[in-house]
Amino acid sequence: MSLPPPPPRSALSTEAPGAASVCYRHPKRQTGRRCTRCGKPACSECLVQASVGSHCLDCAKAARPDVKTRARFWSAKQPAIVTTGIIAANFLMFAYSVIRDPKALTGRQITVAHVELGLYKQPIAAHHEWYRLITSGFMHFGVIHIALNMYILFQLGQMIEPMIGRVRYLLVYLASLLGGSALALTLEGDKIAAGASGAVFGLMGFAAVGYYMRGINPLSTSIGSLLMMNLLLTFMFRGISIGGHIGGLIAGATIGALLDVLDENHDGDAIHLDLINAVLADSESLRRLGAMIDELERRRVGVRIVGIDPLHPALRANTKP
Repeated sequence: MSLPPPPPRSALSTEAPGAASVCYRHPKRQTGRRCTRCGKPACSECLVQASVGSHCLDCAKAARPDVKTRARFWSAKQPAIVTTGIIAANFLMFAYSVIRDPKALTGRQITVAHVELGLYKQPIAAHHEWYRLITSGFMHFGVIHIALNMYILFQLGQMIEPMIGRVRYLLVYLASLLGGSALALTLEGDKIAAGASGAVFGLMGFAAVGYYMRGINPLSTSIGSLLMMNLLLTFMFRGISIGGHIGGLIAGATIGALLDVLDENHDGDAIHLDLINAVLADSESLRRLGAMIDELERRRVGVRIVGIDPLHPALRANTKP
């Protein structure tokens, strides 16, 4: 089989056949090489290796994607970028608490950061500081506490985030965090609670329900074993927030079941987002929860809380959800 003849030299250059070629960027340099895309003569310094042949610097620049496209390509190569961001946020918050009080490294006592951002009913009932439902999920008691939570979160994120997508994954994480905080506040509101364990339990519940809805026994998988082991530790050791763990587990499992049903009915991503946003942003439920906490506190002490007592038992006992 014969190959097609090469293009005539006049198609690549207007130079005479016998004339010496010079680099288009360095007129004093003679060269025998050309850009395989545009045909301009170029020296070795002005040529870039391409998949086929070599391109001049102008052609290489023209073929390079713009910044927005390169950012999309980079993002697409990151399998668990949301998980990485959540882990980074947790470590930043831990660094903040250590800077405020180096004793936060050991986790043996309450620090100023835990009082300011941890979860307990006094500031919520008195000053409606509902942000603590979120901020408490990024606070930890000591290096071991944050290391264990972040290790499990990393393992779960690498599996779940690429499977369901970044937006859904983030919403499931936040819903689980809020579920754990709400139950911990209801059952153990007189103690300071902090940690990402509620959200981590929610991810485990989400994955376990996903296995079950697809006909796989969760207990036969590593997720089931991890979940059972952590549930056992939750009830074995003191100082662990049972409400935080169980609340997160229930929230994650519920979201997993609802998303699976919606996927089977092919109702679309908009319904998924509306449903989870309704769970996250139900302000009326938050107001009812606040009213319930106020009523319980009045019945317990016979007077409405008007401030935070620094000597309250909540400031001398910690809970690790």
